[in-house]
Amino acid sequence: MRVAIIGSGIAGLATAHLLCREHEITLFESNSRVGGHVHTVEVESKHGTINIDTGFIVYNEQNYPNFVKLIQELDIQTQPSSMSFSVRLDNPDLEYNGSTLRQLFVDKRNLFRPWFYKMLRDILRFNRMAPDAIDDHPTNWSLRELLDEHGFSQPFIEYYLVPMGAAIWSTPVTQVLDIPARFFIQFFENHGMLTVDDRPEWRVIKGGSCQYVKEITKPFGDRIRLNHTVRQVERFPDHVTVDGERFDEVVFACHSDQALEILKDPSPAERSVLGAIPYQANEVVLHTDTSLLPRRRQAWAAWNYHSSGPLGNNGPVALTYNMNILQALNLADTFCVTLNDSSSINDEDVLERFEYHHPLFTLEGIAAQKRHAEISGIGHTHYCGAYWGYGFHEDGLNSALAVARAFGVVV
Repeated sequence: MRVAIIGSGIAGLATAHLLCREHEITLFESNSRVGGHVHTVEVESKHGTINIDTGFIVYNEQNYPNFVKLIQELDIQTQPSSMSFSVRLDNPDLEYNGSTLRQLFVDKRNLFRPWFYKMLRDILRFNRMAPDAIDDHPTNWSLRELLDEHGFSQPFIEYYLVPMGAAIWSTPVTQVLDIPARFFIQFFENHGMLTVDDRPEWRVIKGGSCQYVKEITKPFGDRIRLNHTVRQVERFPDHVTVDGERFDEVVFACHSDQALEILKDPSPAERSVLGAIPYQANEVVLHTDTSLLPRRRQAWAAWNYHSSGPLGNNGPVALTYNMNILQALNLADTFCVTLNDSSSINDEDVLERFEYHHPLFTLEGIAAQKRHAEISGIGHTHYCGAYWGYGFHEDGLNSALAVARAFGVVV
């Protein structure tokens, strides 16, 4: 069959990888490169050319089993990474790194702050009770409702849990507490974030995540159409057309809102399901300005959250990845990737600017995820993407595997 695949992120690439052996595929990509959130940038330094990841960076074998199988199949080399998290607030003036006891109190004032100890006690209490709590309360409860019910403190919520959730999902801080409690806690539990002694070992791809993209596209590189923004998909009883070109089937491997915009005549179910999973734009800057990191070097972490105001006044998450830590770069310069805090970055230190979009997870969106079968595989149309899961690489790959199975591919 002739199959059109729209979008070349992990979902589109994996779908093409799985279908190209038995079908004539065409992969449409609106950008000048393939990969979606896999975006490795070549940077010239005194040490030579260095590949810096700016989107997808890390994975672990425990939570990314299918991705591990894929990169093993492609013979991709990987290396250990280091995952740590810091919080830097201007109001109140607070700084800590959660990795060790010493780093928790890197700001000595934390030793004399009763509310800081209250935050630490609530972290331990949340970790203990959270798995059982989601079974004891309605499935449609938000994180805010669960926290209110159990009387968690403001320091725990505003100085730990909200920064962590905002960083993980690149979500505006004011919307973190609206995330479904079950969704939030299950992710924390699955990733070993409710314990201090059973956390997964994180890894990165040597030479940048682009290495697997180069390998996976080799069998169908001549079937990729770059710089082609699909305008319209129209469906007929026995085929579909993509911008007027005839195909037997179409796979939407783009974002939910993009798919809804492209469809000429979306069904009520498609409008309901796809419309329930919105996306949030995040500005991303690759730079070398270390002022975006914690003021105290001992507090520097792989992920560094920063807020200049109270929780209620904040907009998009402000987060800086220390790529030297994540990619084990032993360099004099510190390479950083910052989300949504570009005005604070010294212009002379900016290397490149991008914009990525991430799904926002709400109660309506989580309910919509369960309706995948109502719209995928219907009318010669299929849907895949990370938004059908937790929004991460493994989720995009899993959704591609589901589409491949619908085509009869044994995976």
